[in-house]
Amino acid sequence: MFIMKNTYLLFLLLLSIVAVAQDDPMELLEKNTKPTTTFAIATFKSTRVINGQSVETIAKRHLDFRIAHRFGALNTGAYNYFGLDQATMRMSLEYGLTNDLMVGIGRSTTQKTFDYFGKYKLLKQSSGARTIPVSITLFASIAAVSLSSNPENSFSSPSFANNIERWTYCSQILIARKITDGFSLQISPTYLHRNKVFRLNSSDASEVFEPNDIFAIGFGGRYKLNKRTSINAEYFYRLPSFNEQYALNSNYHNSLSVGVDIETGGHVFQLHFTNSLGMIEKQFIAENTESWTNGGVHWGFNLSRTFSFDKKKKKGNW
Repeated sequence: MFIMKNTYLLFLLLLSIVAVAQDDPMELLEKNTKPTTTFAIATFKSTRVINGQSVETIAKRHLDFRIAHRFGALNTGAYNYFGLDQATMRMSLEYGLTNDLMVGIGRSTTQKTFDYFGKYKLLKQSSGARTIPVSITLFASIAAVSLSSNPENSFSSPSFANNIERWTYCSQILIARKITDGFSLQISPTYLHRNKVFRLNSSDASEVFEPNDIFAIGFGGRYKLNKRTSINAEYFYRLPSFNEQYALNSNYHNSLSVGVDIETGGHVFQLHFTNSLGMIEKQFIAENTESWTNGGVHWGFNLSRTFSFDKKKKKGNW
């Protein structure tokens, strides 16, 4: 019996020694492990919130083919099937030069406009070893109107040329934060310059022209319903003009859009309602003539299909 008790005590002592020996290396390992940085991903599921740009960029060596469609306004009535008989479209190709830099080119049926743009992700929201509270992406574009002012519209007409006087320049700072796994917000300070502006119908005898420079602030948000579906909304507020006569006679409205994003692998479907017929910044920020209050609302969709040219990756994603 004495031998058994001693053997038992010796066994417990050995277990204690082993436990201590195991704990010490773990503590040393934890002390020597360097903290890591975790970056926020999928703040938005697409490079667009709805009409406006999001902070997202396309992955390196990936090509995004996009088709955007806007039907006529609901207030056009039953004769036009509440806008479904009418439609405008934009097609574009967008390519990721790096994971943070992308370029794109598009063509809209509205004003027969060509647009060229670039986006660069300057900062990425992160936590851990390096904490950055927001993601910041820079955006710049040029839009060139090719709609002829000649009733006999033709490509040979001098007015067709994308001359400099018909160009519009846009720059934005896109600032977003993924607040929770399912909720993201973005603010987009915007500057637009139009080389050519038009005279407005004024109630007095003086001539009132649209301003060449327009400042606006965009607000966007995303709320995730499940793994592949989210509700998106955005609003662009044009800052008041210093020209009082222009402010009194302007017929432009701020752009408000709401919709649903549905992701299916390499596709992203965006279904939405918006009071903006145009699909580039020049049109939905500076030249939006319709309002939700009088039924000037368009149903539309964006369809995005990403193709990968990266041999290391089979599927495109961002």
